[in-house]
Amino acid sequence: MFYGDVQGVGFRYHSKHAASMYGVTGWVHNCYDGTVEMEAQADRRAIDMMIDTIAGDRFINIVDMDVKNIPVVEDERRFKVV
Repeated sequence: MFYGDVQGVGFRYHSKHAASMYGVTGWVHNCYDGTVEMEAQADRRAIDMMIDTIAGDRFINIVDMDVKNIPVVEDERRFKVV
C-alpha cells in the first residue's frame, strides 16, 4: 500500500511503465481511501528500481509504504492496472 500524493498524479501509469522497464509482473489499483495498492513480482532489485522510478516523478509523493512478502503467482506474465 502506498500513502501520500499517489492518486490523480499518474501513479498507476508510471507503475505500469516502470514494471515493463524492469520485468516486474503484478497489478496496481486505486483504493477508495486515497491510497494505492500494488502487488509486484520480480527479484528485490527490480522491484526497488521500479519503486525508485515511480517515486522519481515530480508529481508523485510517496510518504509511506506497507510492504509484505506474499506467495508468488506462478503463471503471472504481465503487470496490469486494475
